[in-house]
Amino acid sequence: MHGDDDPATTALAHPIDPAHPSSLAHPIDPALRRTARLYRRIDHADPLAVRREAARRTRLARLAGLWTGTDARVRVRDTVIDDGAGGRVPVRIYRPAGVTEARPAVLFLHGGAFLSGDLDFEHPRCLEMCRETGFVVVAADYRLAPEHPYPAGLDDSVTVYRWLLGPGAAEGVDTSRIAVAGSSAGGALTAALCLRSRDEGIPAPVFQMLLYPVTDDRMDTPSMVAFTDTPAWDSRNCVHMWNHYLGPGRTGAVSAYAAPARAVDLSGLPPAYVMTAEYDPLRDEGAAYARRLTAAGVPTELHQFPGTFHAFDTLGQAAVSDRARYEHYAVLRTAVN
Repeated sequence: MHGDDDPATTALAHPIDPAHPSSLAHPIDPALRRTARLYRRIDHADPLAVRREAARRTRLARLAGLWTGTDARVRVRDTVIDDGAGGRVPVRIYRPAGVTEARPAVLFLHGGAFLSGDLDFEHPRCLEMCRETGFVVVAADYRLAPEHPYPAGLDDSVTVYRWLLGPGAAEGVDTSRIAVAGSSAGGALTAALCLRSRDEGIPAPVFQMLLYPVTDDRMDTPSMVAFTDTPAWDSRNCVHMWNHYLGPGRTGAVSAYAAPARAVDLSGLPPAYVMTAEYDPLRDEGAAYARRLTAAGVPTELHQFPGTFHAFDTLGQAAVSDRARYEHYAVLRTAVN
């Protein structure tokens, strides 16, 4: 992006102030507005600061009782997957307690702008997803930028997916019924994994779930240009995200496996569910990707939640957040069973 189109310098005509929602066409949900007031903004130019803040939020969520670590109905086990070339990917496996037959599985790829996140980052979501779907859920602790830029995180995600297709059977996985889901940067990895599976002849996931996904490094959509100061995530940090993931001052073509919106052909991909949030700079690129999937003949559901911002479904306690997550579980049950 250059000049006036740079989201790092474009100002909102009506800045989004959670304390004064009347300036918005559709005000932010009141419960989410309370969360936004407590949300500490972090400049993603500094990955270490971002990681420290993510760890702080997890600690605070634990203390507030919002971070659920255990559930008697779910067995949780950590292990490491060997990629066959000396690399190792930590994973956390969630399995319904007392279930002995093979179950469908969901590979879940966490968000974090490609530069933060670990197995605790979305642990409560994965725990709840396993309980509510009855599926095996496998969370991948993929390598992070900028220490490990593209394609490291995607390679790790594909490694875990390949493992699910084979040795995963020993974990009680029905290898013919595997979905892939991801939030934000994890949504980009989910879409890219589906593209690579198609292109490399790997058995495809039966379903892909993209939650407020990152898809386009060009950062030129109306929502990207407008939302420079939205809660939880803004377009200024998108600039830092892509610089960490792809390298600053990059030139030449960007792979569709890095930025799925770059893909010329979306045909032959798994059915999809795409969720976007109204006040998220990623809103328009997620919706555009969903429309392109539909145009390519891929069965696709697009759901935008009004009055919400990035990561709203896992931040704080709001009815709309619960509604979104339980919709995800219902969609997975219908699509994969």
